Amino acid sequence: MSSGENILSANISVDYPGKKGVLRDVALDIAQGEILGLVGESGSGKSTLSLAILGLLNLKGGTARGNMAFLGRELTTLSEREMRSIRGRQLSLVLQSPHSSLNPALKIGTQLTEAWKAHAQGSRVQCRRDILSALQMVSLLDGESLLNRRPSELSVGQAQRVLIALAILHRPVLLIADEPTSALDMITQSEILRLFARLNRELRMSILFISHDLLAVASLCHRIAILKDGEVVECGSTEMIFNHPEHSYTRQLIAALPAAPARLEEVVVYSR
Repeated sequence: MSSGENILSANISVDYPGKKGVLRDVALDIAQGEILGLVGESGSGKSTLSLAILGLLNLKGGTARGNMAFLGRELTTLSEREMRSIRGRQLSLVLQSPHSSLNPALKIGTQLTEAWKAHAQGSRVQCRRDILSALQMVSLLDGESLLNRRPSELSVGQAQRVLIALAILHRPVLLIADEPTSALDMITQSEILRLFARLNRELRMSILFISHDLLAVASLCHRIAILKDGEVVECGSTEMIFNHPEHSYTRQLIAALPAAPARLEEVVVYSR
């Protein structure tokens, strides 16, 4: 993991209409080349945090208070037009349900082309080259034939790889992965975790990996933040969180694992 400067430094609170304090003074830093895991049960505020970083809280009527500095820019003061220039280019998102996230009516090639045109200019040849490169990076080697297919013609694993290709098309500095393996079988999940680790190494791409699956997070992330009821109750290196948890809630999460390993050394680790 890189020990460089932080690319994201946030300290925010979020309210929804009729529901205050969905997030309360959540402080997170992500360094260049780091994979930070965010773990919490359903309703703890994980997805709310990703929406806040992306400037999309308004879609659910939410409002953020505090600050979020990304690459030296304060995200909370940017206009929607300024945020659109960042989303998909420097800051990207991968969601958990690929077939719901992809447009079922459009071919994969069309969707990738539209994503490329949103932040790039150039010839059709350059566009095609960049798209095939992104597909190759996510191990979709039959890119040419895949471009003519629709999402319904893909397996869940293939569709998730297409989503990741869309997200990395412009080589973002920070990739937010919100429960990206929850809809996958165990074998495909393992492959996707390896893929994220490789993208992190080869592109020096920072990743905020959001999940309720502590073992998946432990296998991939350099640091882990534990979120409970809208607050970060513990944050530290993966080794520290897994082997020497301090907060009672963190200890409960580890104890609740189906077959809890005694130490992190017993977990398959992809990123180190």
